[in-house]
Amino acid sequence: MLARLALCSRSPSRIRLSKVCPVSIRPFAQSKFPRPHGKSLAHRSELKKAKRIVVKLGSAVVTRDECGLALGRLASIVEQVAMLQNQGREMMIVTSGAVAFGKQRLRHEILLSQSVRQALHSGQNQLKEMSVPVFEARACAAAGQSGLMALYEAMFTQYSTCTAQILVTNLDFYDEQKRRNLNSTLHELLRMNIVPIINTNDAVVPPPVPNSDLQGGNVISIKDNDSLAARLAVEMKADLLIALSDVEGLYDRPPGTDDAKLIDIFYPGDQQSITYGSKSRVGIGGMEAKVKAALWALQGGTSVVIANGTHPKVTGHVITDIVEGKKVGTFFSEVKPAGPTVEQQTEMARHAGRALASLDPEQRGEIICSLADLLTEKKDEILSANKRDMELATTSGRLSQPLIDRLSLSSSKLNSLAIGLRQLAVSSRYSVGRVLRRTRVANNLELEQITVPIGVLLVIFESRPDCLPQVSALAIASGNSLLLKGGKEASNTNRILHQLAQEALSIHGVADAIQLVSTREEVEDLCRLDKLIDLIIPRGSSQLVKDIQRAAKGIPVLGHSEGVCHVYIDNDASIDKAIDIVRDSKCDYPAACNAMETLLIHRDLLRTPIFDQVIDMLRTEHVKIHAGPRFASHLTFSPSEVKSLRTEYGDLECCIEVVDSMQDAVDHIHKYGSSHTDVIVTESEEKAEQFLQQVDSACVFWNTSSRFADGYRFGLGAEVGISTARIHARGPVGLEGLLTTKWVLRGEGHTVADFSEQGSMKYLHENIPLPQGGFS
Repeated sequence: MLARLALCSRSPSRIRLSKVCPVSIRPFAQSKFPRPHGKSLAHRSELKKAKRIVVKLGSAVVTRDECGLALGRLASIVEQVAMLQNQGREMMIVTSGAVAFGKQRLRHEILLSQSVRQALHSGQNQLKEMSVPVFEARACAAAGQSGLMALYEAMFTQYSTCTAQILVTNLDFYDEQKRRNLNSTLHELLRMNIVPIINTNDAVVPPPVPNSDLQGGNVISIKDNDSLAARLAVEMKADLLIALSDVEGLYDRPPGTDDAKLIDIFYPGDQQSITYGSKSRVGIGGMEAKVKAALWALQGGTSVVIANGTHPKVTGHVITDIVEGKKVGTFFSEVKPAGPTVEQQTEMARHAGRALASLDPEQRGEIICSLADLLTEKKDEILSANKRDMELATTSGRLSQPLIDRLSLSSSKLNSLAIGLRQLAVSSRYSVGRVLRRTRVANNLELEQITVPIGVLLVIFESRPDCLPQVSALAIASGNSLLLKGGKEASNTNRILHQLAQEALSIHGVADAIQLVSTREEVEDLCRLDKLIDLIIPRGSSQLVKDIQRAAKGIPVLGHSEGVCHVYIDNDASIDKAIDIVRDSKCDYPAACNAMETLLIHRDLLRTPIFDQVIDMLRTEHVKIHAGPRFASHLTFSPSEVKSLRTEYGDLECCIEVVDSMQDAVDHIHKYGSSHTDVIVTESEEKAEQFLQQVDSACVFWNTSSRFADGYRFGLGAEVGISTARIHARGPVGLEGLLTTKWVLRGEGHTVADFSEQGSMKYLHENIPLPQGGFS
């Protein structure tokens, strides 16, 4: 190793090894990130496999202005690099900043020197205004390189990570002997678990020569740190190059201009579609240089991501997010997908959705009826696809039994879906464009409030293929466009159901209004499309809903995270009603979100026939019982005590708890429930009405099963889910929940000045009767 270091030191490259960190030799063992180098990674999700990573820090990232370092940003970047290094990856840094740091030091020294001389000559403490000369860049680099490296050493030491500085010039890559020396040194440093920090030797390097690259060749000249990072990544066979700058990534036109769009994935050959802007405030590169360097590295087998390293909200995790495959910045890929990107799908859906909303109500009804007919006509094909999904789910063993139950389709379920869709086709004819209010603001000035679609809906669902035709029909009826993301466990069923939906939509030329996302997009990435999606509706487990609510930034989420539904048996309850309601609420479909999870029993009913018969029925139905703490205290030998009173079992399990009164039951529901559906079983009308009024849930029932909390059973035709939100829509969300309103004002040249004290008009604000049929 020492011989190699000495050999390389005889070249213009300069190496400085940190002396404060212990060096550990990496064993030549099987890598945790096995991947043969040669081809770049095709998809973001594959970036997790990257073992050797080059992080390029642009001048705009390292500096906070033209003279000074961004210490906070550097600290967070160092923390991420050290963390990835400690995971067993091989990290290298190509850094700018020596010139800026040197300029800061030289400016400080000159100002200090001038102030001393002025004080000596004037004999006074008052100093004249001092001028600072313009510094030559190479002198600044010479003054700043040692200080910049010392700063990196101090930061990496906090994470027990050793660093080494390497200064290179363009000649080091053209001279074959120097090139081999540099390559050997870098490999040895990586083997010793050291992070090489590389920079161009700006103290001696000549000014960059424009357009000196060999076009189409296998050499890229080192003009800036972008080209250095690309050349180094290819020479070292790096898996990934992360180039951090002061913009979010690559835009199709200069950022900040109208209609500029961030490019998620950039492919070779797309250069003609890009309009480049000016360079950053510091540095000698620019986005055009970054793209050229990125494409050169990509051609050499290294994947590239260009991202923002200056944004205060993301800098602390931008590098780790990229390595985890999250949608950050612009990813350069040689593999172009066969179909449109999710952004293009969303644009297509929005465009077709506006055409869908402009159709006559009868035309939208025709589309829904056609979809209902297709569900029955293509029943065999649908069930065959569903059978394949069921077999794969069963053999994989990855899905729980409740999820497998939700995945299953049957002939009767398809018939029920078709009936519900036909109901919806009839009931939805007067939904979009319905006038809710008319006001005569003044003479010949009339205001209307009318219903309109929300826009683009993103529905994310798992293991429930029957959700697809329901949600599609509701979107069609309400004039909304739809983006669907189903679980891969139902991919075969979802595919054919989506084809049927598009076939029905094509009757009136709006097939693109409903899109099925089949790319590798993660749910978290979809939740970031706040400029494209207007509402997210999750359908699935409580964990899925919680994850989406947490990930959605700037997009409202409509849904419920849990379905902890209660049935309370009052001391005035009928035995027969209680048994039937409890059986249906728990056993009809245990995996449903409206199934009973907690049974509350009045204390007076313990050790009575009604209590015994309810327990016997649950045992007969093979329901596993968990005892609440108060119920357990009444028993000598009790079932297993419940771990939490807020549990959604989703299976043939439930909790039983004892309460002292109807009011005690209400208090328990408010404390442990999820505001979904709660039931009282009693013959006392007075107590029932108090329960219905006091319980603050989306659905509150008297002497009925909790399973009635469903859009189809409510006569809504279909539902997109059940919402426990407090605004917009609550309970089973059908057609009305997918509409919003807009205000339409019709006048004849009216101005606000007409209604001033000196004006000639007065406000009337008279209600006008609504038109026949609700349409203006």
